[in-house]
Amino acid sequence: METDLWKSIKKPIIGQAPMDGISDAAFRYITDKYGHPSVLFTEFVSVEGINRGITPLLSAFIHHKTKTPTIAQLFGSNPKDFYNCAMIVAELGYDGLDINMGCPDRSVTKKGAGAALILEPIRAKEIVKWAKKGFKDWSEGRKIANLKISAKTTDFISFIQKKYRLSIKRRLLPVSIKTRIGYDKVVTLPWINHLVEAQPAVITLHGRTLQQLYHGKADWEEIGRAATLTRGASIILLGNGDIKNIDEAKVKISKYKLGGVLIGRASCGNPWVFQDKTPSYRQRLEVAVEHCQVFTKMLPDGHFLSLRKHLSWYCKYLKGAAKYRARLMRVKNMVEVNVIISEMLNHC
Repeated sequence: METDLWKSIKKPIIGQAPMDGISDAAFRYITDKYGHPSVLFTEFVSVEGINRGITPLLSAFIHHKTKTPTIAQLFGSNPKDFYNCAMIVAELGYDGLDINMGCPDRSVTKKGAGAALILEPIRAKEIVKWAKKGFKDWSEGRKIANLKISAKTTDFISFIQKKYRLSIKRRLLPVSIKTRIGYDKVVTLPWINHLVEAQPAVITLHGRTLQQLYHGKADWEEIGRAATLTRGASIILLGNGDIKNIDEAKVKISKYKLGGVLIGRASCGNPWVFQDKTPSYRQRLEVAVEHCQVFTKMLPDGHFLSLRKHLSWYCKYLKGAAKYRARLMRVKNMVEVNVIISEMLNHC
């Protein structure tokens, strides 16, 4: 039987949205510790890159031990690539696989992946089919050793299993989809109807077209229309777009009869958004430092400069922090972070 992971999560679901270049292992750890969202997602990773064993991409699958369901998000355009990757995701101890069909980035869409799949519903459904087949075969005992994948990928799986002492229980894991209401125009109903045919466990719908990128307002009326289709198919519909706090999330969930929402940009530098808490000046800064410390521990080969944006986000909620933010946007190591944050704490 397929796991009822999504059905077992307490409703309404208030989850952490996957964000490219943001929701890495350190971000998820901090979000989980201080926000306790219903579910976590990795950054999206190329299925082609995973099969080829591109090491920097594999680092996106590093994770911490947690009881919070954690889903690996993948993107690509070749349906059969998702077969191997589903099995890899299962071996790494993730609780499911999410297929990105909404990324508007040109580098992704020009390869027929992300939001470009909205224009190719048949291919999109094939991708879901192969991902589900990968999980099915894995749950029935097929081994990674039987797959044609890079030795680097195999070594990475072994490393993660040993590091976290994973005890993998073979079970049928769920496949979900994150997408948009259209490509260059709104096509919510026909597009969601196609996805319903593929029977994913969950569909997360962002209320903008690809053409809109992240401009304008998310169209929650379209998200509500999609929910009327998924309810009849026993598919959970999660809304996404412009949710700034828990109160807004609850209003949207109730008004449009959704299974929940995923919060993205509002959680950057603010893991407390999921609990509707307002931390003190000191706590924000202490968690900013902890975020950097976790990053250097969990992702020692990661680019420290990627933390600059996170530090800026933590400070944007603090009065009088503008001059410090400018300095934090130039930090190169943990020592520099500690010096600046210590100054800020001494003046709070």
